[in-house]
Amino acid sequence: MLRSYFHRILFGSAVAVLCGCSSIMTHTGGEPGYYTGTRASYNMLKDDKTSWGMKPLAALDLPFSAIMDTVLLPWDAFRTDKSVKNRVKESEDSSLFTNSVIPPAKP
Repeated sequence: MLRSYFHRILFGSAVAVLCGCSSIMTHTGGEPGYYTGTRASYNMLKDDKTSWGMKPLAALDLPFSAIMDTVLLPWDAFRTDKSVKNRVKESEDSSLFTNSVIPPAKP
């Protein structure tokens, strides 16, 4: 009984660890969009500068990232307008009105 329970925990942990690393990394970053983890894994496979050790890991991660991106699709639709980049821009735009001493930087 205990051995079976241990195997279930081990299997569940392995699935959780392998479940879309690229998807998790891109969803915690500020890059909005749909299927960002799948695109990141695909771009790693396509890029000539990716090391030979990373390509098999990216190939293994690709289907898990596609599944995770599909599960997170409603979150992506909700989050598209609320990306980190947009929030920083909104914050900077709102602070322009309150900061009359220091002029805004011109890009």
